[in-house]
Amino acid sequence: MVSLIDTLAYTVSSRSRLKKFQQFLRLTDPQPEESLVDIGVNTEEYSATDNYLEKYYPVPENITAVGIEDGTLFKTRYPAIPYHRIVADRPLPFDDDTFAIAYSNAVIEHVGDRSKQLRFLCEMYRISRRGYLTTPNRYFPIEPHTRVPLLHILLSKRAFDRFLLLIGKSWATGEYMHCLSEHGLRSLCEEAGLRDFTIIRNRFFGFTMTFTLIWRKH
Repeated sequence: MVSLIDTLAYTVSSRSRLKKFQQFLRLTDPQPEESLVDIGVNTEEYSATDNYLEKYYPVPENITAVGIEDGTLFKTRYPAIPYHRIVADRPLPFDDDTFAIAYSNAVIEHVGDRSKQLRFLCEMYRISRRGYLTTPNRYFPIEPHTRVPLLHILLSKRAFDRFLLLIGKSWATGEYMHCLSEHGLRSLCEEAGLRDFTIIRNRFFGFTMTFTLIWRKH
């Protein structure tokens, strides 16, 4: 049985995905002939908002999808979109500036610790001429994956992981998530060599719920 909290969370998530998609179109202004790469697609979809770009982008054949899992289900759902299975922690199989736009929605927090996040961002930047990335705010009052309030802020990651084990949410422990603050995201950008970039705070009832990072090479 779906709880009220789950229903509310799904409603908020659906609206957030729509707003981010509209934001992506507005800020990156993709042209009909331009190529896109979506890094970190879901091969198995758990909700109607998964793989939002693939569902609603007006020129889906211009998208190249990238993921770490077998892409059989993805290719069945989106036969017009090429899928590349990659190996985590290895360079992406594309030349520098292959794509006009690199896109990644709420993925960087799942790739591992800071060194792995830096590698992820460096690769996104390397293969694109401009980019769009989103990630949850580390200090939003409710942890978005587990829906646990405040403890992810008050406790160390190790202590929070122990709490998640106690409440039966072991799937969210370990390397599953390393959420970023604005300072943490900015420092990654600077270390990755991004020069022309902007971080946008996306708010929910006055609180910054997610960050959007956009960049452009000259």
